[in-house]
Amino acid sequence: MDRAAALANDLRRRGVTDVLTDSTTRSVHSSDASLYRVPPLLVARPRSAEDVATAIELCAHYEVPLTARGAGTSVAGNAIGPGLVLDFSRHMNRVLHVDTETRTAVVQPGVVQAALQRAAAPYGLRFGPDPSTHTRCTIGGMIGNNACGSRTLGYGRTSDNLAGLKAVAGDGTALDLPAQGGPAALRDLVMANLATIRTEFGRFGRQMSGYALEHLLPERGFDVAGLLTGSEGTLAVLTEATVKLVTDPAHRALVVLGYPDIAAAGDAAPALLEHRPTACEGIDARIVDVVRRRRGPQAVPPLPRGAAWLFVEVAGDDAAEVGERAARLASGGEDALVVTDPARATALWRIREDGAGLSGRSPAGLPAHAGWEDSAVPPAMLGRYLRDFEALMAEHGLTGLPYGHFGDGCLHIRLDVPLDRPGGTLDRPGLAGTPVDGTLDRPGGTLDRPGGALERPGGPKALREFLVAAATLVAGYGGSLSGEHGDGRARSELLPLMYSEAAIDLFARVKAIFDPGDVLNPGVLVRPRPVDADLRIPAARPVRDQLALAYRHDGGDFSQAVHRCTGVGKCRADNTAAGGVMCPSYLATREEKDSTRGRARALQEMVNGSAVAGGWRSPEVHEALDLCLSCKGCASDCPTGIDMAAYKSEVLHQSYRGRLRPVTHYSLGRLPLWARLASRMPRAANALLRMPGLPAIAGVDRRRTLPAFAPETFRAWFRRRRPAEGRPVLLFVDTFTDHFAPEAGRATVKVLEAAGYRPRISERRQCCALTWISTGQLDTARKILGRTVTELGEAAAEGVPIVGMEPSCTAVLRSDALELLGEQTAAPVARMTRTLAELLLETPEWRPPPLHGLEVVAQPHCHHHAVMGWDHDARLLREAGADVRRLGGCCGLAGNFGVEKGHYEVSVAVAGQQLLPALRQAGTETAVLADGFSCRTQIADLTSRQGVHLAQLLADRLP
Repeated sequence: MDRAAALANDLRRRGVTDVLTDSTTRSVHSSDASLYRVPPLLVARPRSAEDVATAIELCAHYEVPLTARGAGTSVAGNAIGPGLVLDFSRHMNRVLHVDTETRTAVVQPGVVQAALQRAAAPYGLRFGPDPSTHTRCTIGGMIGNNACGSRTLGYGRTSDNLAGLKAVAGDGTALDLPAQGGPAALRDLVMANLATIRTEFGRFGRQMSGYALEHLLPERGFDVAGLLTGSEGTLAVLTEATVKLVTDPAHRALVVLGYPDIAAAGDAAPALLEHRPTACEGIDARIVDVVRRRRGPQAVPPLPRGAAWLFVEVAGDDAAEVGERAARLASGGEDALVVTDPARATALWRIREDGAGLSGRSPAGLPAHAGWEDSAVPPAMLGRYLRDFEALMAEHGLTGLPYGHFGDGCLHIRLDVPLDRPGGTLDRPGLAGTPVDGTLDRPGGTLDRPGGALERPGGPKALREFLVAAATLVAGYGGSLSGEHGDGRARSELLPLMYSEAAIDLFARVKAIFDPGDVLNPGVLVRPRPVDADLRIPAARPVRDQLALAYRHDGGDFSQAVHRCTGVGKCRADNTAAGGVMCPSYLATREEKDSTRGRARALQEMVNGSAVAGGWRSPEVHEALDLCLSCKGCASDCPTGIDMAAYKSEVLHQSYRGRLRPVTHYSLGRLPLWARLASRMPRAANALLRMPGLPAIAGVDRRRTLPAFAPETFRAWFRRRRPAEGRPVLLFVDTFTDHFAPEAGRATVKVLEAAGYRPRISERRQCCALTWISTGQLDTARKILGRTVTELGEAAAEGVPIVGMEPSCTAVLRSDALELLGEQTAAPVARMTRTLAELLLETPEWRPPPLHGLEVVAQPHCHHHAVMGWDHDARLLREAGADVRRLGGCCGLAGNFGVEKGHYEVSVAVAGQQLLPALRQAGTETAVLADGFSCRTQIADLTSRQGVHLAQLLADRLP
């Protein structure tokens, strides 16, 4: 029996019941949000502090490393490890108590920061630190990294907001701090090294690299909890924390100041601190431009003149005093904007938030990576540091999108280091004294950089070269390699450039006191792994041959496409309240493998070929993709642009090409063929659908009610009517509207004619091949879609708009067709294809029929949200006077997904996230708007309500 199996058996025998050793789980936990991949031996999900203590004891016995993990959003690689990964997010995720008198909360390490905020909000309280990942990061992870966020100036770091913690040290000692104090040997070590600690540690607020030894000074009260905060799980494993809570100020004002460039903004930031801001954030035109390109011009409200901006927030309980401070701030800039309206302020802050999320692609359009994404310098040095850093990027031929917490001196940036390109050689060494094996010695912070041009390498060598140079630069400014993300695998090896040999030796001796067996997170901070070891992207081969989809934005490389996922984990958050869709299956199961990130990791491991060795047909890949609804929510909601629906289609295509397929690929994947046959005898076809044994034969869940075929198709109805006069418009008649819901098509005709159009349809039946695409029958899909696009192309060439009635089919013409057929063939049709709302709002003089007093619960189709966006529909309804509640999330049916055997429970659970609660709360007179046929089918199947298409809603109220 190998060590993993023996350890798993002993863990279960000792009461740690949730232990996973399967290769799928190991694959999806092989990486976090960093550049690194380290597949674990096994994963355990503890339920109690006793489970944690047992795991540490047994890992020490078996000499298996242990790594604690929360949401896995570490960008430094400190949430992955080669042994046992303890995932706290599954069970130890509760807020245990909120004390309003002491303004504290007792929490388990796996509780999400946003969940803590929801628990504290009814008492008018909140937890101060607010990192950008607050919707999914855990308090345990925040303590591990000493996370900060954008409002550190107002609320402090995580270490400033801790009242106590409980943990288990690497030697098995139970810690209860501050009540228990700390080890005597630790106190002796500190007293013997006071000079080193006082001169090298705690020099400025964002000095986060290494261990925070300044907390152990006598004048700091020998704060061991402060030391453990930011120790990245290398000394002890947290089991419980008592955190301080604060009240939110009653009034806020946002001041946006313009500057000629980002370095000038950095120069200006320190002087603004006298106004006591709660936040002082910096961005420049590079981020603004990418937000405009990706989100549209409307995503960027007007900004002051300049090419860089500081977003400065002031807050307080006295509105007049806050206003005065904001006015003084504004008077100090060349151009300024003062915003007190919360909605306008939110729109401006969103530029910073969206831009940070989109930073996974550089201004050059290349993949951009973490590794040097978190440096910090004393704020007074920031402007000069930014100028030198820009020069360093230019020297190395790198680009990125800089932004950061400028009031704290912290810079965030991802860089387009060519990790996927093996490189040449350097004509100069990197760090003086770098041994041949790639590890660093202690050269006292010097960099041997003789003259001469750099022959830029690629791959790991390029990363090492840049990181060494960047670390030397920041150390020269008295700065820190990390300002809040931790050192992890990305920067621990570089610590000798920042600290003296004496300080580095102190780290090792502190580690030996708490974790003498080096059980906890080895390779991080002490005896670190090389910065260029265990890299995820260089280990993956390109996959370009015989692909069905073009991967236009990834150089035709499936590997680059799936490596878009940087692991930031937005797919693990509930984004539905803000109208988001991603990721419905994760919200239903709370399993990492069912998140967009988990699936991407399984695909990355497949490309890598080590942990997942079976290629396209690997069981791990198919297990991870099984509950993917192909909703495309990630295509719009994931900041890196992952399109898991496309990847799933490719996997199914490659897996079953030339092979016998699952029965649903024939029954549901070829639905348009069966619908065409059924249209000849719809009554007989409907009788056949009601036969008891048919669902089992077709692979359909017996609890599903199959929709009936219409007695008359839409096309048949259209042919026998008299055409109207007006501007020409071509209706794309999809299978669902034609055969199942012709009433939506008839209403569309009525609305378009009332708007002055003359609708027409194609002579021959058309199909977008959606059902073939979703089941991975991509060769057939290409043929069918190619014929359709050719015929629609005639109308597009004449400038005739093409209106899609079914959102999923419209999305195929706007998006999937470009991937299957190529831009030259599909782009003209994509440009002319419109939703009904888009066309109506483009129509001069058109006004919607009045909907005043009408309450609407709207379930946008996922593909509508992801590809076309639902803003036009929302605007149309708003202008019509309707009171609209727009739902986020997916309806759960998602085409064939929710109909198939094995998916019913998840389908219903997804519907239960937003749709079903909203319908239960809706009045009997409330209209249920659902353009998608699958959405209307789910509503009818699970409730007594009936959904209507937008065209029906408008047509019923026409004069």
